[in-house]
Amino acid sequence: MTSRQPTDFQSIPAIDIGPLFAADETARRAVAEELATAARDVGFFYVVNHGISEARQNALFEQTQRFFDLPYDDKMRYYIGKSDNHRGYVPAGEEAPDPTKADAKEAFDLSFELPADHPEVVAGTPMLGANVWPDLDGFADDVYAYYQDVFDVGRALMRGFEHALGLEYDALLGHVTEPPSQLRLIHYPFDPNATDAQGIGAHTDYECFTLLRPTAPGLEVMNGAGEWVDVPYRDDALVVNIGDMLEIWTNGAFVATSHRVRKVAEERYSFPLFFAADYHTEVAPLPELIAEGDTPRYEPLAAGDHLWAQTIQTFNYLKKRLAAGEIALPDGARGAGSLGQHARHKDEAG
Repeated sequence: MTSRQPTDFQSIPAIDIGPLFAADETARRAVAEELATAARDVGFFYVVNHGISEARQNALFEQTQRFFDLPYDDKMRYYIGKSDNHRGYVPAGEEAPDPTKADAKEAFDLSFELPADHPEVVAGTPMLGANVWPDLDGFADDVYAYYQDVFDVGRALMRGFEHALGLEYDALLGHVTEPPSQLRLIHYPFDPNATDAQGIGAHTDYECFTLLRPTAPGLEVMNGAGEWVDVPYRDDALVVNIGDMLEIWTNGAFVATSHRVRKVAEERYSFPLFFAADYHTEVAPLPELIAEGDTPRYEPLAAGDHLWAQTIQTFNYLKKRLAAGEIALPDGARGAGSLGQHARHKDEAG
């Protein structure tokens, strides 16, 4: 299979994924083909009929608003820099995908729950373990229930990608059992002076793909010509984009597409689930996806180490720990933003 670049698209497709959860094999395969076409040609798409109830989503919204409405000092009780596995509150300015600009947002980060006696937690594997939960009634239950629902949608999508790529059962999903798949609760405060202001800088996502539930417009994606294309808000859909790991697994057939948040004058919430592979997974171009006579376009990548390295290079508290010698970048760490369309266009311009 030869690699393809995204087209010069001007909009992103919407795909009804209901058949992925049903018994009709023909319908499932048809949806899988739609997913793969979108992943190759665009790298972004909406999914509708995803099965996450409106009640579940509303509970998530309400709990998130309750937390971000707390006084700053109360939120800082759960500051991510106090954690040992990168979970908790992220104040404005803490994260900088583009180091020349501070992101105008705050966030709360959580991930797949593992108990303290789990072997990976005992071993000190980065980014694994228990979540940090605010002392708010119902917060943990409502937020983690949404996490489990959207994680299940991610599993269905990964199965669909396996089918469309002609891979054996569990060729991809078999590497997703206890992953550092992070859910972020993101808040962009109202700012009447935020005309054309940056909310999150241009970047690709580090994991396999992302499932995003926003509450307002603001997202833009980069097409194959390097142009920024608006992603209109839909309250009935999740927005899915391909990330670094799936780009590598597919040898570039799917491309991690750069995106950013712009023009966020209105208050906005955003809920991305970054669907990752298990920490110790080696992600390399799959032999089945390399055309005869071709060579792999990517070197193997250690899934967890890549995620950890990119995180270290993005968060200020981790940059300080790195400079102080308290932590180290994993061997073979790639530079921040080294994959995806944004990196390709920067390389061409340079």
